[in-house]
Amino acid sequence: MLLQAQGIAKNYGGVRALKGVSFDLRAGEVHALVGENGAGKSTLIKVLTGAVEPDLGSIFLGGERVVGNSPHHSRALGIAAVYQQPAIFPDLTVAENIALVNETGGLARRVKWADRVRTARELLATIGAEIDPEREAGTLSMPEQQLVEIAKALGANVRVLILDEPTASLTELETERLFGIVARLRTQGAGIIYISHRLEELGRIADRITVLRDGESIATRPASETTPQQLISLMAGRDLAAVFPKRVVPIGDVVLSVEGVGGVSFEVRAGEILGVAGLVGAGRTELAETLFGITPADSGTIRVNASDVVVRSPEDAIRAGIAYVPEDRRRHGIVGELPVRANTTLAILDRISSNTLLDQEAERALATDWVTRLGVKTDGIDAPANSLSGGNQQKVAISRWLATEPKVLILDEPTQGIDVGAKAECHRIMCDLAEKGLAIVMISSELSEILGMSDRIAVMRGGAIVGTVPRAEATGEGLLALALGHSA
Repeated sequence: MLLQAQGIAKNYGGVRALKGVSFDLRAGEVHALVGENGAGKSTLIKVLTGAVEPDLGSIFLGGERVVGNSPHHSRALGIAAVYQQPAIFPDLTVAENIALVNETGGLARRVKWADRVRTARELLATIGAEIDPEREAGTLSMPEQQLVEIAKALGANVRVLILDEPTASLTELETERLFGIVARLRTQGAGIIYISHRLEELGRIADRITVLRDGESIATRPASETTPQQLISLMAGRDLAAVFPKRVVPIGDVVLSVEGVGGVSFEVRAGEILGVAGLVGAGRTELAETLFGITPADSGTIRVNASDVVVRSPEDAIRAGIAYVPEDRRRHGIVGELPVRANTTLAILDRISSNTLLDQEAERALATDWVTRLGVKTDGIDAPANSLSGGNQQKVAISRWLATEPKVLILDEPTQGIDVGAKAECHRIMCDLAEKGLAIVMISSELSEILGMSDRIAVMRGGAIVGTVPRAEATGEGLLALALGHSA
């Protein structure tokens, strides 16, 4: 056995985050760890990496007990984690980021720049990453950042690699590339702890799956003998159909019409959810940002309810009835340090202010209303938004734009990185909004979400829509073929 965690318990005040959890990992194995937000996954990983000291329990690596664990000690032992939000220093080069955790010596040591770049290039080549070591890290895409983090782990002679939601922002093609890297690490004897909310991929990548619920280990099963339906039942007692609660609602008149905007034309009707699929780099987010005025279009026409609108800024988009919930909720969706009430009303301050003075009573009433309507789980509207779970942060981000009373709602990766239960809640909200006549544009890299929630699906490639498929005719294989430029 490569790694063993025995009877790990951790309390935060009156909250029992872990209740005597045991977990083990074999050399050359991928062991998946699943559970809803709050199940204890993050706390267990923090214990394994030395970021948190357990109240009870022991960790063994290669049969030897780990004593006095800390992040530095853990990394020296060969335990490394790649998180959903990679720990990249954007103003440093790729080689410098890799060197930060792998070079030894004091502050006064002489840096051998050529050796640093060569080492980084060799580590990146090991995992098949074609990234220039001298490139500034801030210019990397999310998949490229993950590859740099894996290269950092390899440089530290990793024995246990923890991958936290590694495919949350990856396309199907990039996911396949990551799986190839994982397979390569397995052959070298590394053990992989794989955390993911994408249950359908676990049968392909994992050997065993452990389910956590409410701080306890519920079951450990062979991945080849476990279905997503069974995992959902173990995690939360939900049926798979409940995750995509698509309801058929009447489709009304055209609400949003786009003609020749950046070479893209499409329309969305009242009550309709138009799914937008495609690989990373296909232009989906760029399209959303154009419609919302973040990067105004140079040509084309946008119509809302048959009236031409000029969208040169987000303010123009809001006035026209267009709302946009961006992909990265932590950076662009919410202001984490502000309370829930302020986040909810940020886009309508002009409506609840008089002579530059905020009507706090109106703010509190609006925030309370949206928290109730969307079922946001929070200690109250005065709680900081970053104290909420990922799914509830997403609901707050959605509530801000619903408060503007939009006619069109653009959702970019609305359920990325949130658990099964929160996904089901977000999908229910989407159905409720469609039923009330809202036109919804949903961008998603998750094919099951696209197929499960869309009325029609537009597939983008190279900044253009290459096909639009009705729900009844859509298949995962067909959509992926369009996205790759093959015959559907």
